Amino acid sequence: MAKRKSTKKNAGKIWYIIIPCILVALAVIAYLLYKNASIQRARFVRYPAFGIDIPDSYEIHGIDVSKYQSFIDWPSVKEMKVNDVHISFAFIKATEGLGNVDKQFKRNWKKAAEAGVIRGAYHFFLATKSGKIQAKNFISHVELKPGDLPPVLDIEQLYGVKPEKMRKEVQDWLAVVEDYYKVKPIVYTYVNFYSRYMQGQFDEYPLWAAHYLEKDKPRINRDWVFWQHNERGRVNGITKPVDFNVFNGDSRDFEKLLVK
Repeated sequence: MAKRKSTKKNAGKIWYIIIPCILVALAVIAYLLYKNASIQRARFVRYPAFGIDIPDSYEIHGIDVSKYQSFIDWPSVKEMKVNDVHISFAFIKATEGLGNVDKQFKRNWKKAAEAGVIRGAYHFFLATKSGKIQAKNFISHVELKPGDLPPVLDIEQLYGVKPEKMRKEVQDWLAVVEDYYKVKPIVYTYVNFYSRYMQGQFDEYPLWAAHYLEKDKPRINRDWVFWQHNERGRVNGITKPVDFNVFNGDSRDFEKLLVK
């Protein structure tokens, strides 16, 4: 009798071990199925109206423009919607180098806001010039208001200078701009350029990564907030091809990023 009682007792203990293990296994299976479904959803879908394939696993889409898009009809940009895809934000070129100002910036900056498109301004950086003076050029022409996107530094080439020289000038620009606007600037560049010349030096800054022909995200080993995935999109109100971007997050994440 004592032996049988001991066996039942041991059997009960075994079930106390087996049941949690089964629950854990089911949870792991459910997670893997969800992850696989997410990967399958992260695909490019053809949108003929936009003229390009668009990664459909992101909910917030936008463009970036400069004088090369010429005259933009911003209300038409805002009104265009295909299924769930519409233009929520636009990065607008403001300045370049020591003293250049994009000839369409003033109009684009004003009209985008009037149309209800969330706007951001970017500076095209010349690694051969002083980062501090370039920052002053940007600051003198860009007034950020609550609801705008943080300022952006667009760095794409070395222009023959040594990488350490480029990094020093970039850091100067970022420091001056952050001190003035009291918000951390975003760094825009191509993933290969960042990985080769900037990784480990500027990882504390939000990244806007340019990488085309990828199916679900830019190929870079760090967090990123924006992804420029195509440079040949079409949008109502713009006669020239335009860059397309997505935001890496939901509407709450996007709201947190905006200037307060």
